Amino acid sequence: MPLINLRRMEKKQSGIIRSVKVSGELGRRIREMGLVPGTEITIQGRAPLNDPVALRVMGGTLTLRNNEADYIVVEIKNS
Repeated sequence: MPLINLRRMEKKQSGIIRSVKVSGELGRRIREMGLVPGTEITIQGRAPLNDPVALRVMGGTLTLRNNEADYIVVEIKNS
């Protein structure tokens, strides 16, 4: 299955996080939100200018700015 950057995912597309490629405060914050390798996510939608992106994660919804999504690599699930 293909690996892509979370920013490039489309609405209603699902995948499994394979890596978070940032450390420090931003990396800690992303991981504290539950965005860790092995977590399944689905893109719910995007704001009018495509930033931020709304994700469905572990039964909840959260939003990420594109500059944060750039650090997350996702394995796309076949629909």
